[in-house]
Amino acid sequence: MKVTVYSTPTCSFCNAAKEFLTLLGVPFNEINVAADLTAAQEMINKTGQRGVPVIDVSGTIIVGFNRQALLGTLRANGFPI
Repeated sequence: MKVTVYSTPTCSFCNAAKEFLTLLGVPFNEINVAADLTAAQEMINKTGQRGVPVIDVSGTIIVGFNRQALLGTLRANGFPI
């Protein structure tokens, strides 16, 4: 399972999502879309939106920080929660 969080440094929901993943012990790759314009375009191509956070769990995209959706997606991808 691969988890990527597209975020910006000043986004409180991004920080909450990363803290939640860390609390669960889920390893993730963080991409700062404010500093990486190529990654920002990749995120927009995946979602059609510019809002962050965008969480990619093995190809399943979650836009925004939704604990229940994130937990369900992690479980569906084999993460033992």
